[in-house]
Amino acid sequence: MVKDLLASGQRATYLCGAVKISGRLGAWLQWFSNLRDFGPRSFAGLDRMALGRRGERIAERHLRRRGYRILERNFRGAGVEIDLVAMDGETLVFVEVKTRRTARAGMPEEAVNSHKQRHLRRAGEIYALNHRAHGRPMRFDVVAILEDSGGRHLELLKDAF
Repeated sequence: MVKDLLASGQRATYLCGAVKISGRLGAWLQWFSNLRDFGPRSFAGLDRMALGRRGERIAERHLRRRGYRILERNFRGAGVEIDLVAMDGETLVFVEVKTRRTARAGMPEEAVNSHKQRHLRRAGEIYALNHRAHGRPMRFDVVAILEDSGGRHLELLKDAF
């Protein structure tokens, strides 16, 4: 059915191959389906990205209140993104922020496993080399945020790994 429509030259967006979506909504869905990271049938990735960005903003505000000085957001090195780079006194701190809506898949901090830690350490080394901070004390903190029906729970794990 879709092949017949494409062969006839008609342009329409089909949701799950069955429901025809046309007009502005169809054009919008088509644009989103062409995004590299998301398939045409999944908008869950967009929602997770928004949740992650919100968690990073919440974590940044929390850290500022605790006296951290934010140096950089979303530093990329070695193919890994460090959410926040900050100074806590004289210590260079690399902060990984994990935000979850429920604890069904585990607590947010549990997502920072040994594989992720190894990659974050490598990215931290690259940051330190690029910014001539290699002799400075460094640590890795994790900010775990759980937003469930009971409200928002934030935990700062200093020197997490």
